[in-house]
Amino acid sequence: MKKQDTLESQVNSVYLAFGSNLGDKKNNLNKALNLLDKENIVIKKKSKLYRSKSWPNEKFPEFINFVVLIETSLNLKKLFLIIKNIENKVGRIKSKRNFPRVCDIDIIDFNGQIIQKKIGNNKINVPHGRMHNRNFVLIPLFEINKDWFHPKLCKNIVFLISNLSSEQLLGIKIVK
Repeated sequence: MKKQDTLESQVNSVYLAFGSNLGDKKNNLNKALNLLDKENIVIKKKSKLYRSKSWPNEKFPEFINFVVLIETSLNLKKLFLIIKNIENKVGRIKSKRNFPRVCDIDIIDFNGQIIQKKIGNNKINVPHGRMHNRNFVLIPLFEINKDWFHPKLCKNIVFLISNLSSEQLLGIKIVK
């Protein structure tokens, strides 16, 4: 009988940020969330949907975003590969960085750890390297965890939100 590795059975708490700015955005995001659920990943909390301008090019279509807290026994690599597969199933096509996309899923936080890892041709940074400047990540994350703490910057989410510009704070709206 093979002894099970304790790390394999560990439950990981992970925050994911979802976004879409092409096609039927709400449907794209619902499809992505349903595909995630089919992977036996437990969705513990989900923020409301938020509408924001495309970044960094505001001429691109608006985004709809939300953040979820999940629990999974998957390690970072396996979770990342599942996420990339879900993006593809929803219809994401490889394009230039920050160009419009049908589905984008980013790993924002993995157990409060600081991780830099190469998976295939992708370099993974957790927490996400630019999340602390993004209203469409911070506001939905605050909604589901008002006590979240950035492990690399050693700052709480209230501090990070307070450092957003007034334009960033006014530039995000709850989708009705």
